Amino acid sequence: MSLTFEIAEGGFLDIDVRIVGPDSKVIYTGERETSGKYTFAAHTPGVYTYCFSNKMSTMTPKVVMFNMQIGEAPKHEESKDGESTSKLEDMIRELSGALTGVKHEQEYMQVRDRIHRSINESTNSRVVMWSFFEALILVAMTLGQVYYLKRFFEVRRVV
Repeated sequence: MSLTFEIAEGGFLDIDVRIVGPDSKVIYTGERETSGKYTFAAHTPGVYTYCFSNKMSTMTPKVVMFNMQIGEAPKHEESKDGESTSKLEDMIRELSGALTGVKHEQEYMQVRDRIHRSINESTNSRVVMWSFFEALILVAMTLGQVYYLKRFFEVRRVV
């Protein structure tokens, strides 16, 4: 069995992960992880639990993209009459595994693209807001200097 996860949005892009076996035994624990891939052999039959926790930043919602994959146990058949068939089956399994790997890599790249797009949009909005702020400060300074110079060159007559 394998678990691949990636935090797509929210907070500092970190989350706690825990994998628990059917015998309530903790198989894996990770804290404040942004992405990960964990593969393990399921020796005990039953329900395995994947738990993602957001207890460090409960006020910030997060989007978690994850993928679970359940593989088959390797088969060791040594029959001479079905040797070509088993080689063909092995090649098909290998090809299927490679295609699944490509699919998961594409999904991972889509998640990374979404994360980077979000970061770029956030940075862009900050730059725009800062530019407006600078423009307002520049206009205010210009008006202040015009007013100051006008008052400086004003002739005051004392009677």
